[in-house]
Formats: sequence, structure tokens, C-alpha cells
Amino acid sequence: MMPSATPASLSARPDFVAIAKWIRPEAKVLDLGCGDGSLLRHLQEARGVTGYGMEIDDANVLACVKSGVNVLQYDLESGLSGFEDGSFDYVILSQTLQAIRHTERIVNEMLRVGREGIVTFPNFGYWRPRLQVFAGNMPVSKALPYEWYDTPNIHLFTIDDFENFCAGHGIRILERNVMVDGRPVNWMPNLRGSLAVYRFDRA
Repeated sequence: MMPSATPASLSARPDFVAIAKWIRPEAKVLDLGCGDGSLLRHLQEARGVTGYGMEIDDANVLACVKSGVNVLQYDLESGLSGFEDGSFDYVILSQTLQAIRHTERIVNEMLRVGREGIVTFPNFGYWRPRLQVFAGNMPVSKALPYEWYDTPNIHLFTIDDFENFCAGHGIRILERNVMVDGRPVNWMPNLRGSLAVYRFDRA
């Protein structure tokens, strides 16, 4: 039997709950950089989705296999040429966009193989990272838990940066959910929100 996502694990990743609300039942999903498969398992249980995860780390691939998640070991930087146009209803990139070198290419590929894209990312515009930078240090927080010398994050960007990127690349934002500690943030989200979740398609 496939292990269920526990309430504790869901509270640790509030973006999982936000994403699940946007996924229609029985949709076909591709989860890029899927880690140990926790999100895809949650979507299978909550929304009855089918699909695949893509992951490069050996230990995470093994964890996916052990828990019954369909996974392909693959480097996202190589693109998604193995998939035909419109193969999936949703392509998800959860807290990985900031670690991708070729941002434009991966977002374009998401919208080629999927009808809609969903991304989540830590907001570098959140007031706590801003304060740490103002104090002379690179930020370390729950959303950005790495020191400057061992971080996998290549592009640190804000909510405003992402929305400007979408506007300049013909991408239509369908829904946005900004939160801090799992709570929604509606007023001044670029300053007050630590995590952003977006659903988008091609305008």
C-alpha cells in the first residue's frame, strides 16, 4: 500500500495543499524535481492524478520507487525533449525554479508539454531576507535554509520579478497564492510573503 502524506508533512509544505486545490481530479501531471515524490503522492491521494516525477538525485529516485511513485531519473537542465507537446494537463516545478540555470527554457518547456504550469518559490523580497541583506549578510531562513557557500540556489528573485518575467514572456498568470508560515498574505505580498505559488499558461 502506498504511504499517505501525513498532516505533519503537509504542514511542512503548505505549497502542496495550495497546489492540490488547483489540480482538477484525474488530471495528468508531470512533477519536475520531484524530490522523494511527496507532492505526487499527495496529488494521487487527494485528486486521483496520474503522471510522472522527474528527479536527478539517486536517493530521491529510490524513495519514489519504494513508495510507488512513477519516476524518471533526469537532469532538468537538458530540457523536456522526451515529451510531446501537450502531454500533460499540469507541469509542476515546486521550490526548484531558483535552482535552475536556464529559467526561460524550462518555463517554456513546461508550457510546451503541459497545458498549464505551476511553480512555487521562496520570495527573496520578503522583509526578513531584506533585513539580513541590509545588515550585511546573505539571508538564511526557513524558506532559504542554506549558507551562501553551499546553496543550490542560482537565481534569487522576488514576486515582482517573477510577475515581470511572465509579462515579458507572454505568460498569463491564472492564480497566485502568497503565504507566510502557511497563512495567506494578500496585502503587500512582495514584502510580507515568504513563499509564492503560481498557476499560469501561455497568453
